Amino acid sequence: MGDKVGQSTSKSENLAKSGFSPQPRSQPEIGQETPRTATRGRHSQRLQQAQGKRAMNANLPARTKPFRILRGWERCRTRNRIAKHALGLQVLMNNDINSSVESLNSACNMQSDTDTVPLLENGQSASNQPSASSSRGQPQASPRQKMQRSQPVHIQPLRRLQEEDQQLRTSSLPAIPNPFPELAGGAPGSPPSVAPSSLPPPPSQPPAKHDVKVFSEDGTSKVVEILTDMTARDLCQLLVYKSHCVDDNSWTLVEHHPQLGLERCLEDHEIVVQVESTMPSESKFLFRKNYAKYEFFKNPVNFFPDQMVTWCQQSNGGQAQLLQNFLNSSSCPEIQGFLQVKEVGRKSWKKLYVCLRRSGLYYSTKGTSKEPRHLQLLADLEESSIFYLIAGKKQYNAPNEHGMCIKPNKAKIEMKELRLLCAEDEQIRTCWMTAFRLLKYGMLLYQNYRIPQQRKGLAPPFNAPMRSVSENSLVAMDFSGQIGRVIDNPAEAQSAALEEGHAWRKRSTRMNILSSQSPLHPSTLNSVIHRTQHWFHGRISREESHRIIKQQGLVDGLFLLRDSQSNPKAFVLTLCHQQKIRNFQILPCEDDGQTFFTLDDGNTKFSDLIQLVDFYQLNKGVLPCKLKHHCIRVAL
Repeated sequence: MGDKVGQSTSKSENLAKSGFSPQPRSQPEIGQETPRTATRGRHSQRLQQAQGKRAMNANLPARTKPFRILRGWERCRTRNRIAKHALGLQVLMNNDINSSVESLNSACNMQSDTDTVPLLENGQSASNQPSASSSRGQPQASPRQKMQRSQPVHIQPLRRLQEEDQQLRTSSLPAIPNPFPELAGGAPGSPPSVAPSSLPPPPSQPPAKHDVKVFSEDGTSKVVEILTDMTARDLCQLLVYKSHCVDDNSWTLVEHHPQLGLERCLEDHEIVVQVESTMPSESKFLFRKNYAKYEFFKNPVNFFPDQMVTWCQQSNGGQAQLLQNFLNSSSCPEIQGFLQVKEVGRKSWKKLYVCLRRSGLYYSTKGTSKEPRHLQLLADLEESSIFYLIAGKKQYNAPNEHGMCIKPNKAKIEMKELRLLCAEDEQIRTCWMTAFRLLKYGMLLYQNYRIPQQRKGLAPPFNAPMRSVSENSLVAMDFSGQIGRVIDNPAEAQSAALEEGHAWRKRSTRMNILSSQSPLHPSTLNSVIHRTQHWFHGRISREESHRIIKQQGLVDGLFLLRDSQSNPKAFVLTLCHQQKIRNFQILPCEDDGQTFFTLDDGNTKFSDLIQLVDFYQLNKGVLPCKLKHHCIRVAL
């Protein structure tokens, strides 16, 4: 009997080790008899569980065997194995959870004990002092003995400690302002929201490249690769850099139509590729100077006569606020006067009373009346551009050479779409064309005029563009002593100049006597040295010289020198003053065997033309104005 009891005890321990806790047998009620078959069934069930556990551990690699059809008893055994294996995993998980709960509960109990113990006057906790109950010898229970399996888990104190710790950390840090308040949502804790309009635009593709062919005045050309969004100003600066010219902000790009006899200067903000798309195949771009491009901003009175400018509303101020009224979109300036207008489909021209407004160009059907019923639209400003007529008298039978044309901005046009006009003189034509540009572009022209001046003010001194002698302020200096000084007295300066001139003549005469005639002789150099200057244009006609000055702008002081056609030994100075072109003959004269050049019948003599030009750039003399700008032709 003892052996059986020991055997049953060992079986119970084996079952407990395997994770199965034996269920206590229920006691039968009084008068109820326990069937023997039930006891035998439970005993056999435990044996089957233990055997199934061992068989499952032993036959784990057998799972990789190929699939086969199982018999009935094999299916039952397989289901039992799977159920027992899942039951074992559940027992292991329960044991881990119980251990973690026990450690957590013990920490909570210890924390709660320290929280409830009061502090003494010296700052020590009461738990450190021996209590009366402990001195009496009562045994203290360990935390594990206090822990009972049926007690609930108290985790509220731990959560409170974590919250207090988090609050302490956040309160100790300095408050950092939000650098992007516009990205914050409505609620403080809500995630930031970005408005669609505040997002940067998606990266666009870089502009493509395009080849543009540009011609110069002498017929040479250059193909330049540019971006499709390059403006006329940028292309001019690129050509100035490639041609090694002086960038004085007077270079421009000209749209030239040889078959139509039209040309105009592109505005600095215009896109070159867009303008080229509206040009026929035979048209081309020219690289040229234009000093009068923004001259009306400097002296508007000379460009707009009083009898040609009126205002639809009462204007405050006179000529001083003329440009402000043109640039202000709320004002209503109006240019009016008589123009010769070519009739559509005919060769004849008709004199009409024309007025230019912001809405377009109109002509009156009844004298000088400007009533709405008598005004007819002649051309629109938005979709058109104004051009100069190159040879209007020869090509279009114009009354004179002061013609202009309003052409639509498209490549293929018919002759009936052109609006040909002709003014009485050059000043009236300049007034009409300048008003057309101001009314069409407005503030864009003023911005184009201000940009070079702003860049010039911001640029360092060593990066400033080169300037000609005419733009420098020269003074008379005396270097007879050890230190040079500025001569302030005009009479003394004139006498010093005369003395220097006599000394130079004596040196040149002595060189003529001592040296032989050679290509490097001073007299020979004086007669040919001017041909290396940009302002000298050689053997050109009077008409050609006038055409060059008109092309490069009718501004005061614009000049060029050329050979005289009537006198082979003389030269001609062509000068522009008050939009009129005048010619002055430079004659040679001899003094003491030397050849000099003079403009005033020998009163002022110069050894060569370079000295003559330098003198009249500083002194007006017998000329109506000083020499300021020279006409130049650049070979690309």
